[in-house]
Amino acid sequence: MNRYAMQHIMDSSYCFPISGKEIVIRLRTARDDIKWVQIIYESKYVFGEKQQKAFMEKAYTSELYDYFDIHLELEDTRLAYVFQVNDGEKSWFFSEDGITENYDYKLGYYNFFQYPYINRADIMERVDWMKDAVFYQIFVERFHMGDTQKDTSYINCEWGDIPHPKTFAGGDLKGITKKLDYIKATGCNAIYLTPVFQSISNHKYDISDYYSVDKQFGSNEDLKELVQEAHKRGMKLVMDAVFNHCSDRMKEFQDVLEKGRQSTYYNWFFIEGDKPDPKKGNYEMFASCEYMPKLNTSNPEVQKFLNDIGCYYIQEYDIDGWRLDVSDEVSHDFWRSFRKAIKSCKKDAVIIGENWHDAYSNLRGDQYDSIMNYAFTKACLDYFARETMDAQGLAWKLNDLLMRNSDTVNAMMLNLLDSHDTHRFFSEVGENRFKMKAALCLLYLFPGTPCIFYGTEILMPGGYDPDCRRCMDWEKANIYGEYAEIYELLNRLSVIRKRYMMAEGKVRISAENGVFQLENSSMENIIILRINNMDKDIDIKGDYQKARSCSITVEDKVHKQVEFIECGEGASKNE
Repeated sequence: MNRYAMQHIMDSSYCFPISGKEIVIRLRTARDDIKWVQIIYESKYVFGEKQQKAFMEKAYTSELYDYFDIHLELEDTRLAYVFQVNDGEKSWFFSEDGITENYDYKLGYYNFFQYPYINRADIMERVDWMKDAVFYQIFVERFHMGDTQKDTSYINCEWGDIPHPKTFAGGDLKGITKKLDYIKATGCNAIYLTPVFQSISNHKYDISDYYSVDKQFGSNEDLKELVQEAHKRGMKLVMDAVFNHCSDRMKEFQDVLEKGRQSTYYNWFFIEGDKPDPKKGNYEMFASCEYMPKLNTSNPEVQKFLNDIGCYYIQEYDIDGWRLDVSDEVSHDFWRSFRKAIKSCKKDAVIIGENWHDAYSNLRGDQYDSIMNYAFTKACLDYFARETMDAQGLAWKLNDLLMRNSDTVNAMMLNLLDSHDTHRFFSEVGENRFKMKAALCLLYLFPGTPCIFYGTEILMPGGYDPDCRRCMDWEKANIYGEYAEIYELLNRLSVIRKRYMMAEGKVRISAENGVFQLENSSMENIIILRINNMDKDIDIKGDYQKARSCSITVEDKVHKQVEFIECGEGASKNE
């Protein structure tokens, strides 16, 4: 037995409550090392006299580890527990003392694992609408110009020109409002907007006034109308919070530029010396951009300033949440205060961090609800685009990703193939339609909330920023046109997610004979996604999986119905 691989951490993603009486327990072991695991548990106040036992299920497997888990329903939530593990020849106990041949329950109060009490305030609640949400991300400046009467003197290119860092094409909020029915026709019911506030750039990530919509994009009333019209259609709208940094044109920073240490706002920023000097760069900033000074989010005045902004757009405009830009460079202390402020305004407002890496410390229920899942993006690129990872590698990787966080967090992760900060996925897969469609199937059926970048439905190509931010091609945007099979697939995937309540199912990810398989099962249905990314046909238990093909089988046990979707290389439609 490999005792070095065995791991359990109390009050973590290995042990978390999901209700006032329910808790999930996980144990990690070396892959293929342990045959079975029992959890031995009871109230910590009677554990020495009596115990309950239950076998745990080997639920997830990665390259190095197996993960056993169990869902316990408790009468007394003051939980004490140890594990009994068996390698096929001998059993051991695993407690805070590590691996032992025997265990003395009467002295367990020294070394059992515990969850001392399920306090309701410590239960991370899922934002309920996220379970059926499908996001459509919009880079506002390049989506659609709806206000043809506005001052267009700032526009310096033709719509559709290849973009440059300082290109302005004219997209605005009215343009999005006019296209809400179109967005809904793609199967999406939630929108994530890049920043819309006053800024001199096309991307608006250097904000000078957080309370004013940039005139290039319209007015504050245009924003309010967009939210209202989205809600009329049953759609949610999430905005971009740029709180790590601001524009050097923001009045508070301008005051510091003028007065130095005498400014009321001197401590709002990180400055070396008496006064900030953009030429010397003697202040902290985003990346190496002197025009984006970093905000001191540990300053109580800054915290109030930013929290007030976050609440203002929820209370006055009824937006449905915030995506947090560069969130991993902002203090945990601030995000804790931000969550309390936002959730007090609107309990089901979602908070999504832009963390490209493991964000476990931010996802404990006191800061974000989820993150943009770029680790999922990378796994898809390795499998579909670069083919440096086979089906088994993909299954192992995705299982490891699921074990980073609790089930509650996994159900709210914003999963994506690309965004305004990456190459377009269609270009990354060499404009291969099969790979794009297969990746979309995985995106929609993997635990969490899928998000597509505008133009995905018309297979928009694009390289790295700013090329990924091309203008939407409205001549191609026709659900009955050249890309009809993409629109159809997106809609069918959206329907499957909602109709079969995939967020409530149990997920198992594996590979067999080089074919990737994701299974989502519940009492009512079983959904199986299979992807064969190889150049050969495979027979899996009587099911013939063609080379370069993707299939989804849905068995509805209640209505005795079976649905089948297949995407093959070169296929012009979903059969």
